[in-house]
Amino acid sequence: MLKPSKLALAVASASMAFIPVSFAQTTADEPIERIEITAKQRSTTQTTPAAVTNLATEAQLPGLRIDAAELLGGIAGVQSDSRANYAQDTRITLRGFGARSAFGVRGVLLQLDGVPLSMPDGQAQTSSILLDEPDNVQVIRGPLAALYGNAAGGVIDWRSAAPRATATQVNLMAGANSTQRVFAQHDWVDGDRALRVAAATFNTDGPRPHNSAERHQVALRWYQQLNASTRMVLRLDNNNAPLLQDPSSLTPEAWRNDPTQTVERAFTFNTRKYIHHRQASLSIEHDTAERSASATLWRGWRDVEQYLPFPGGDLSGDGAVIDLRRDFIGMNASYQWRPLDLPDWQFSSGLQIAEQNDRRFGYVNDFGERGEVRRNDDGVVRTKSAYVLAEWQLAPAWQALGGLRYNATEFAVDDYFVIPENPDDSGAAETDETSWMLGLNYLISESLSFYVSRGAGFETPTLTELAYRNDGTGLNTALGPANNLQWEAGLKWQTSTTQARFTWFDIQTRNEIVVDQNNDGRTTYINAENTSREGVEFEFQAQLAEQWSTRASATYLDATYSNGARLPGVARQQAYWQLAWQPSDRQRLQLVSEYRGEVAANDTNDVFAPSHTLWHMAYQHSWRFDNIELAPWLKVHNLADRDYVGSVVVNQGSGRAFEPGIGRELQLGVQFNYLW
Repeated sequence: MLKPSKLALAVASASMAFIPVSFAQTTADEPIERIEITAKQRSTTQTTPAAVTNLATEAQLPGLRIDAAELLGGIAGVQSDSRANYAQDTRITLRGFGARSAFGVRGVLLQLDGVPLSMPDGQAQTSSILLDEPDNVQVIRGPLAALYGNAAGGVIDWRSAAPRATATQVNLMAGANSTQRVFAQHDWVDGDRALRVAAATFNTDGPRPHNSAERHQVALRWYQQLNASTRMVLRLDNNNAPLLQDPSSLTPEAWRNDPTQTVERAFTFNTRKYIHHRQASLSIEHDTAERSASATLWRGWRDVEQYLPFPGGDLSGDGAVIDLRRDFIGMNASYQWRPLDLPDWQFSSGLQIAEQNDRRFGYVNDFGERGEVRRNDDGVVRTKSAYVLAEWQLAPAWQALGGLRYNATEFAVDDYFVIPENPDDSGAAETDETSWMLGLNYLISESLSFYVSRGAGFETPTLTELAYRNDGTGLNTALGPANNLQWEAGLKWQTSTTQARFTWFDIQTRNEIVVDQNNDGRTTYINAENTSREGVEFEFQAQLAEQWSTRASATYLDATYSNGARLPGVARQQAYWQLAWQPSDRQRLQLVSEYRGEVAANDTNDVFAPSHTLWHMAYQHSWRFDNIELAPWLKVHNLADRDYVGSVVVNQGSGRAFEPGIGRELQLGVQFNYLW
């Protein structure tokens, strides 16, 4: 994928022998955060004219690592909605983009170690990630994110560290509701090659009736240093979730009466989901003082079977049992040039080709059993894109960054279920979009910088969003891409012990893709007239004293339609605060507070999920005996046992718009490390 400041913004981080449980604090002469600009140079994010957050996953509270929100806490502009429903993925929004998603992630590009997790049409699921693996997350927002193509809201790039020594790690974890999770990893290192094998198994009864889940994950990584400047990484993943029960969302009245209840139709129709995700990728990276090049190929398969809470017997409908068989393939390549005779310039270019094929069937839900067929079609999405990017150090204190990207997408659906009551829904559509970005950064002093940037981005509808129309048959070709223009300006302050970021943004979008109707599992979408997103973001972290540190963030986002109504699914205010006490490098106590303002559940703004404040606390300790390390941890989620809405289902026609959050929950675990 595009690498905007190596042009890659790759995190440069130091490591220790036992990385997973190292609580070592930043020393006074070491910057809190550094990013790699070239193979030979390093610079802070002070010099990048963009809102970029790098955060080590170790900074988060310990936990079961079953929800992607665990790795995103406290990042400004990010709203991660934990549904407490394992049949529906974590919903992630950046600056309000992606809030329309009824499941999974939309409008935000996800990737792991540079390998896209998002499909060519823009949809993604976080459940395919082994959340123990990343040791760092980088979040890019604003005009710079537009250069990544079909990712209007931003980019979330998780990064993992390669093995450094032959070692074995085992984590045993448990929580309320008979929740158990086991993670095991073995790293083998031999000179210029290394092997990592990791596996995890998870099962729970869930906080509500009909909320059980089971998931098994296996990952293999092979690292090979081909020569002094070239490295190859092979990745294989197999994630199998044979049972994910769906307790469904609740009406506001039912949630107020009892947020732990489950709707009766979930039992009647035995609502549930099965997912099996497999993926392989091969990456080759070449890096010298003057040039860098990389190429990544990936191939994957995803099988989904889902039972929805209604019969779906109408011949003109699509059934209520989804049987999806998806395969996807892609390739991206990039080239970076740092001319020695032009030391103030860096150039980058690249291309990407990707395709997904969705073979989809729909059946009647005969009280939890598969009935007669109601849908049979084959959908294909193909994308091609290319970009160029340049970075210019026009003066010692001034840096400019600019880029351009072209993206072409083709959609096609062949309908094989054609009867008088259900006419042919075949169709095709094409989009051609260009995104661009210009940014300028001024280093006011060694610690303080100011930047401003301008850019244009886009977001195509997904294949699922194109599938239905309210009236008539055929692909919803009236649904087109959304286009946005963005302004962003910010101040960045960084010393050896303190870092602060303040960002202002203004995003104007034409033809925003929004939910039109959401009834009994069938969702249709339309293009709204115009939407506006204006807001500010603040991030702060500091070493207060030798044993005390803090991290905080706040976001104000005014996201509205042209008629003044608020965009559903988007909180106007969010705040996060963490206080950490480390009496030694082997102990840490953390206290976290999270606030979220009220969230509209529909376009008419007559249903709102109330605001809430949550408190969490965690304690970690570790002991080392020669080559063995033992590290137990304890966490209490929602200390005050507050009832809250974890997520809303946007424009839910049945009124069941609230997905309850999790009450007070005790989680504990122990990590065992052995260095061979």
